[in-house]
Amino acid sequence: MKLFYTLFLAGWCICQTANAQKMQPVKSIPETKKSDTSINTEVNSRKIVTESTVVTQHQVTIKGQRISYKAVTGTLPVWDETGKAIAGLFYTYYERSDVKDKVNRPLVISFNGGPGSASVWMHIAYTGPVLLNIDEEGYPVQPYGYKENKSSILDVADIVYIDPVNTGYSRAINKDIPGSKFFGVNADIKYLAEWINTFVTRNNRWGSPKFLIGESYGTTRVSGLALELQNSQWMYLNGVVLVSPTTLGIERGDALSAALRLPYFTATAWYHKALKTDLQAKTLSALLPEVEQFTMNELIPALAKGSQLGEEQKKQMAVKMAAFSGLSEKTILQHNLDVPPGFFWKELLRDQGFTIGRLDSRYRGIDKQDAGEDPDYNAELSSWLHSFTPAINMYIRNELNYKTDLKYNMFGPVYPWDNTGNRTAENLRDAMAQNPSLHLMVQSGYFDGACDYFNAKYNMWQMDPGGKLKDRMSWKGYESGHMMYLRSADLEKGNNDLRDFISKSLPKAGAASKF
Repeated sequence: MKLFYTLFLAGWCICQTANAQKMQPVKSIPETKKSDTSINTEVNSRKIVTESTVVTQHQVTIKGQRISYKAVTGTLPVWDETGKAIAGLFYTYYERSDVKDKVNRPLVISFNGGPGSASVWMHIAYTGPVLLNIDEEGYPVQPYGYKENKSSILDVADIVYIDPVNTGYSRAINKDIPGSKFFGVNADIKYLAEWINTFVTRNNRWGSPKFLIGESYGTTRVSGLALELQNSQWMYLNGVVLVSPTTLGIERGDALSAALRLPYFTATAWYHKALKTDLQAKTLSALLPEVEQFTMNELIPALAKGSQLGEEQKKQMAVKMAAFSGLSEKTILQHNLDVPPGFFWKELLRDQGFTIGRLDSRYRGIDKQDAGEDPDYNAELSSWLHSFTPAINMYIRNELNYKTDLKYNMFGPVYPWDNTGNRTAENLRDAMAQNPSLHLMVQSGYFDGACDYFNAKYNMWQMDPGGKLKDRMSWKGYESGHMMYLRSADLEKGNNDLRDFISKSLPKAGAASKF
């Protein structure tokens, strides 16, 4: 499980028309009708296919409106510099059927993270037309399956979910293709920009308003793609959405990193009712500004002093940090005010016999022994793999009719990953500076300990220190974790925020793009 965790965040924060009586109980979406245009010549084979297409027709009810759409599943090539296909990228593309005007129809291009993760999470749990079978808080429920996503953004935008090389069904054509073509911050951005060009051209979407959305390492990816698409593909975007963003290459340093995680500690301790009575009685929205002010105005300067911080001031800091974190003053002093996240996940509920999750600290786990510095496993990721893996395999094969004997890689081998030259926050800033029509929205879960919400805010402050872009930047918080949409209330809220963002990012007809 620790291998899964490493692949998921990789040190940075680390996806119709038939009668309902034929459905399984949890399958409340209509069965598909296969289109005459479907092509998949390698059915029931493990052969790598660079081009394949399966088209099916469906319907979904979103916000009370019945919507018809087609789903296109298949692969398109990744080309090298000579025009030779070196990989086949698997994708799922949803296009609303009753909208003929593609020029004004937004296109959302979606990635998840890892960097070795398939685009499965947002596909069948957030923005897509189907929703995996989980309870109101996001925990697995059997029988496995899926149903209509009544909150999907397909009513306002078409969506394509892309699996990078070695994730999902995407593969290089053979083992002789060097991994360096794909597995690195900048290599990843370069080949995916080329692939997006192919996809947009093949599907006649050059005139459409375009949006990128990425989650976790996907935020690193789409931040870099915003500039790469402009500079190398001459493709200009209307919006970028960062869901649970990484640090985007912005350096922190030890003292700053230690301080910035405290507001996340506070949110998590509040959720588990581990704070003292006066703080616990406050709402989260009332409590967090208090700890944020303490962090910025007192804790950062104190930690920056290091050994020059006086003993009395150090004790005063420990008292306040203990109050805000649910940990003891003694524990905080023993760590010189720098409590490692892993220790926090082990320590907060140690006396109750539980650990807490990293990516979503609402989840609880149990270790072999209560002693120790870090949890034995990642409680939240175990839960997610439990519910997502059966659902995506069933859905692609049974509903979308894409059949292959390739293994669908929830996490795939993408290492060694070249992290050098990560300036993706600056890439995104440059893209926004050069394109007056480009807008940014960030979505964060308060209980995410991998890509925490306060570091997401810090990214925005550092990207735009002069404040010249702030009228095109927004941040949204949710009482959930890394995949904030797993909580039913935040699934609806998050998608409504996406709808508003798309609407506000679309220029008025005839309006010039200029400062």
